[in-house]
Amino acid sequence: MRTRLVLVCLVLAILVSSAPVIRAADTTVLRVITVQTDDVDGYLKELENARAINKRLQGTGVIRAWRARFAGDAAGAIVVSIEYPSLMAMARDEEKAQADPEEKALLARLGKMRKIVSDSLYNELKP
Repeated sequence: MRTRLVLVCLVLAILVSSAPVIRAADTTVLRVITVQTDDVDGYLKELENARAINKRLQGTGVIRAWRARFAGDAAGAIVVSIEYPSLMAMARDEEKAQADPEEKALLARLGKMRKIVSDSLYNELKP
């Protein structure tokens, strides 16, 4: 009986300690990539190709491009955001994209026209 009680307590402790991780996996995830490019129009055209690939692969990420305005030294920077419904959705989308030859070719073209300054991942805060 004592062994069973210890086991139940251990399982409860694991479940309670993993609750924030489980919650984080279910919240919206935003990937933010800051890039430098000399060809903004060409870069935006390639992002249209990325959106088409994402649609074909039935991806869940929403791709947007931004230009920083009131950002101090970063004013004028190009930022790409990809919003996913969850970390699990992001992982599934990444797995599909990595296996796709068209996506690989797109990344090669993007690599020639940009320098990634930063690449960050954010989880949405919810009460």
